[in-house]
Amino acid sequence: MGIPTEMRDFEDAKLERSRNSTQEGLIAGSKAAFVTAIATAVPVLAAVRYIPWAKASLNHTGQALIISSVTVASFFITADKTILEGAKRNTHYKTT
Repeated sequence: MGIPTEMRDFEDAKLERSRNSTQEGLIAGSKAAFVTAIATAVPVLAAVRYIPWAKASLNHTGQALIISSVTVASFFITADKTILEGAKRNTHYKTT
């Protein structure tokens, strides 16, 4: 017996849309993380060089922690928003 062809095709299309949405989220998150890493690294490194408090207080580990935490946060926020937009776009409700 098995699953009818129409239902199988529908499920395959649904899985493909889900994969595409996830892939879009990964790409968008990576782009945002790259931009954020540059935008965060420049002021942090400049502050450590020119501000006496930062020079005394932030070692290399602290600098890396600031830059990486902001970068990771921007990746996950952007990827999550993009994946949710794709999920909303791919949701189909039957109207009766």
